Amino acid sequence: MQTLPVGALAAALAVLVAGCASTPSSPDPQARFFEQLSALCGQAFEGRVAADTPAPTGTDPFAQGPLVMHVRECSDREIRIPFHVGNDRSRTWVVTRTEDGLRLKHDHRHEDGSEDALTQYGGDTAATGTARRQEFPVDAESQATFTREGRTVSNTNVWALEIEPGRVFVYELARPQRLFRVEFDLTRPVAPPPAPWGAAP
Repeated sequence: MQTLPVGALAAALAVLVAGCASTPSSPDPQARFFEQLSALCGQAFEGRVAADTPAPTGTDPFAQGPLVMHVRECSDREIRIPFHVGNDRSRTWVVTRTEDGLRLKHDHRHEDGSEDALTQYGGDTAATGTARRQEFPVDAESQATFTREGRTVSNTNVWALEIEPGRVFVYELARPQRLFRVEFDLTRPVAPPPAPWGAAP
């Protein structure tokens, strides 16, 4: 039986190893972010206010009880995350995949399930972002809502969501002279809270 020279054998092995070592390109950061968020579906986590500047005057609604996020409903296109502030179950974050990226909207409801006057506001991603952080500048529809409700200060809002799997999830609101961040501990799931107002039990 004919054998290959040692040099030829080594070259062949090098080509084989190089082929096995090649890996596909990294996934789209926004798709990866959505996947990591989807992996939390069904779980709830308690959070804390990590930044709130300027400090609120008067009664601080975020100091009235535990802050709990619940990754409650997930599909290939949409994730709904109720955000409970004590007994207030009026807020739900809605993350949607679009043709151009991701969208974040805020679904605000009254206790009877009807929509609040200030609801369905948010924005779409304007940049690719990363698998860890996605930013959502305010959209024109939301600016119109804020203007109608006398909240023009919010017309420069940029929201952000961050996720470090197995460690922390962050909700952030930023605009000039304003920063609000809530950090949720992903290492310690808590019991899922009741359904948000307006949703089926």
